[in-house]
Amino acid sequence: MLSFFRKLSVGAKIKDGLLPVDDDVGGVGVMDNVAQDILTARSRSQIMAKDETELKDSIYDLLRTIKDPEKPQTLEQLEVVYEDCIDIREATPGGVTVIRIEFNPTVPHCSLATLIGLCIRVKLERHLLALFKLDIYIKEGAHSTEQEINKQINDKERIAAAMENPDLRRVVEKCIQEEE
Repeated sequence: MLSFFRKLSVGAKIKDGLLPVDDDVGGVGVMDNVAQDILTARSRSQIMAKDETELKDSIYDLLRTIKDPEKPQTLEQLEVVYEDCIDIREATPGGVTVIRIEFNPTVPHCSLATLIGLCIRVKLERHLLALFKLDIYIKEGAHSTEQEINKQINDKERIAAAMENPDLRRVVEKCIQEEE
């Protein structure tokens, strides 16, 4: 799974500078920079769609194992995260891919929704390359204070301050710890 993140596509180029040959171009193996320049728009969109699907699957595999802070189940088991909760947005002009994660708290007044969002952010930031921007949101209409929580879990300074709290950090670590 993590090997995918190391080779993750940036635009139409693989991070190490090489792009696999598409059958429409008619080559075998890996293409050089000249061949990359002649890829058709269709070939590029096919590669991006494949990479996007793989990226979504890999992200979901990371999210599904996060444990709920107060229950023994995972976020997947509680249906807080689900396969369609991940949206890969078009890259910014600087080439940064935006990944939007939407989660659904178990109840509209869930007191741990901010903590769940923090767990999602910390786990993904530890596994994704710096070429991504994470936007994490509560599903619209799913929480009584969703706007305030969305602001908190997308504010870098608040995230950093929260992770400086040793008790909060311990809870986050316990939630995102992988089973062996």
